[in-house]
Amino acid sequence: MRKVDQVVLLVLDSVGIGNAPDADLYGDRGSDTLGNTARAVGGLDLPNLAQLGLGYLGDFEGVLAVEKPTGAYGRLTEISAGKDTTTGHWELAGVSLFVPFPTFPKGFPREFIEEFESQIGRKTLGNYPASGTVIIQDLGEEHIRTGNPIVYTSGDSVFQIATHEEVIPIEELYRICEIARDLLIGELNVSRVIARPFNGEHDNFKRTEKRKDFSLLPPRETILDKVSNAGLMVAGVGKIEDIFAFQGLTDSNHTTNNQSTVDATIEFINTRRPGLIFVNLIDFDQLYGHRNNPQGYAEALEEFDDRLPEILAALSKNDVLLITADHGNDPTTPSTDHSRERVPLLAVGYKVKPNLYIGTRRSFCDVAATISAMLDVEGTGEGEEFAKDILLANIH
Repeated sequence: MRKVDQVVLLVLDSVGIGNAPDADLYGDRGSDTLGNTARAVGGLDLPNLAQLGLGYLGDFEGVLAVEKPTGAYGRLTEISAGKDTTTGHWELAGVSLFVPFPTFPKGFPREFIEEFESQIGRKTLGNYPASGTVIIQDLGEEHIRTGNPIVYTSGDSVFQIATHEEVIPIEELYRICEIARDLLIGELNVSRVIARPFNGEHDNFKRTEKRKDFSLLPPRETILDKVSNAGLMVAGVGKIEDIFAFQGLTDSNHTTNNQSTVDATIEFINTRRPGLIFVNLIDFDQLYGHRNNPQGYAEALEEFDDRLPEILAALSKNDVLLITADHGNDPTTPSTDHSRERVPLLAVGYKVKPNLYIGTRRSFCDVAATISAMLDVEGTGEGEEFAKDILLANIH
């Protein structure tokens, strides 16, 4: 019997809280996205997240440990190998990976680049790890002059292609990305190919919101498949459709910023269709973590906190909201890449026990196991559910 009508799983992209036990293996000792951001800006004003229990999960300057949190709260530990978006989201959806996706700190092999150039009919520029905002300033003029796309990677398992919208039309950029996706197999099997369109001129190039990710399919059925196979709604908001290559989704709204993502989330909640609403809020990671901008990161957190009451007000008595993250991206460290961190876990709803510490969970997969228990659908076989711990008994 279904215990909950709608589960809203809201991922604050990159909002890690430090203390991953294996951070040293990833070169991330001392990374604490939320804590270090708070210290860097002199404190955060997040009263609504604090009310759910966030202040009990770490030393976040300005975020109080309120006397009686209205939510249940805890931490998640990633067991998969890696610290990228795809790995984090797949584990939240009940599929862990113990072989990391490949990365290319020296760029991609010449043989692959030559085959890629042959198939797209153009030479390429770049092919080295770089900040996306920096490389378009460095190579943008040459790209305009030659028409050759800019290709680059990062510390994550990605092959990114940047082109000016007036030089290579968006649909052509997407076609080029599909070619790359088909070629990147075997040892080159990166988790994502990313279209990175930009516009502007001279030294004032800016990326646009027409980004598109071309991800691998998950190797096994995720909780998205289990919920949709049971005849329930699975709505993806933001880049969820990209991360899961549409697999398991019944509905999608590919929003491109936090504000439109919150709007779309509320719209799906208000449909009152039973199932899962899986949400990614991208701005923290894309606009501020990767650009080492703690002030912008802090402001984005506070803007989300301001809108959290709207999401809570939209929930029915039979809905549960889960708030978490997929990895860290500490904007205060020299690195512009993701960081290996634990992530927050907040749960709230009419049926959720208030002021309950869920503990430090051993796997992101516990979220998928909990969703399967709440919606009474088959699980993925991974993770330990905490629905029995957080749901009030005999509440209808």
